[in-house]
Amino acid sequence: MSANALSQEALFSALRQVKDPELGRDIVSLNMVRRLEVDDGVVTVEIVLTTPACPLRDQIQDDVKAALMALPGVKEVRVNLQANVATDGRIRGSLQLPVKNAVAVASGKGGVGKTTVAVNLAVALAKEGATVGLLDADIYGPNVPTMLGVDRLPPFQGEKLQPAEAFGVKVMSIGFLVPQGKPLIWRGPMLHSAIRQFLSDVAWGELDYLIIDLPPGTGDAPLSLAQSIPLTGAVIVTLPQAVSVEDAARSLEMFRELNVPVLGVIENMSYLELPDGSRMDVFGQGGGEKLAQKAGVPFLGNIPMDPMVRVGGDHGSPVVVAKPDSAPAKALKEIARRLAAQISVTALQAERPAPKIEITG
Repeated sequence: MSANALSQEALFSALRQVKDPELGRDIVSLNMVRRLEVDDGVVTVEIVLTTPACPLRDQIQDDVKAALMALPGVKEVRVNLQANVATDGRIRGSLQLPVKNAVAVASGKGGVGKTTVAVNLAVALAKEGATVGLLDADIYGPNVPTMLGVDRLPPFQGEKLQPAEAFGVKVMSIGFLVPQGKPLIWRGPMLHSAIRQFLSDVAWGELDYLIIDLPPGTGDAPLSLAQSIPLTGAVIVTLPQAVSVEDAARSLEMFRELNVPVLGVIENMSYLELPDGSRMDVFGQGGGEKLAQKAGVPFLGNIPMDPMVRVGGDHGSPVVVAKPDSAPAKALKEIARRLAAQISVTALQAERPAPKIEITG
């Protein structure tokens, strides 16, 4: 075995040829290489991804192996993949909220399945191994408890409310605090106060992602949220149909005016697959993707119509859990991975100091 071939310089030179496909930079400059060991031609390397929901983790692992195996003297490469969710670097200390990334899920109008998308994205990210919170800020239609099958908060402990938990997701909603069916007739100041309390008076703990389900439209809730917590970004949910896209475009532009990055557009209820295998475009075709292209933001994906999505929501078992192999569940899981990747891109735009890399051998 040649000592020169497997020198530190040679190993890192090879690893610099491996790029994170989403971030567009090599894994060394991204500080993703944390441990490197060489023992009689066997190279063991630890790669720390920016999210456990990395959509291209297998490609990165294969590229690392190929790059190192190309070095003379390397007999075997063992890749240990870890994950440490990147933070957007925004200070949330005034709320004592240890959240790495806060993401609003919004829509221009009601009835597009925004809450269903928010719930399934949160659960999908949790199933990937991330620590996730879900804040139901849709004060006028708090449906998150129903969709997750929880109806009450845990007993009060200490100085803060304890969030409920379902499918690995910490959950807070006004639906836990008011009688079922009681309308909330609140003006702006009360809404602002409620959202701020849900952020500061709940024991969220440390979170990789806080998903926030907003009321539809461009009213007080998104304004209050943007004033209360620095958002990593917002996701816009729309149907393919023109009137839905028009309203979604207004919501998108509202976030831009609030200086909140738009992480992408999701098109829900894109089509209905018929028994003969053909597809029916119930609400039109391609509206969400066209909106994303026109606005210059990522298109995170489309979700087909399926009765199982509704059934899961009605019975407190999200489709990504109840029917994980169904077409909408697969679409939602892939969208969650793309969202996590886009959050990493946004977070890593700010450079962070390089961690210490352990090298032995």
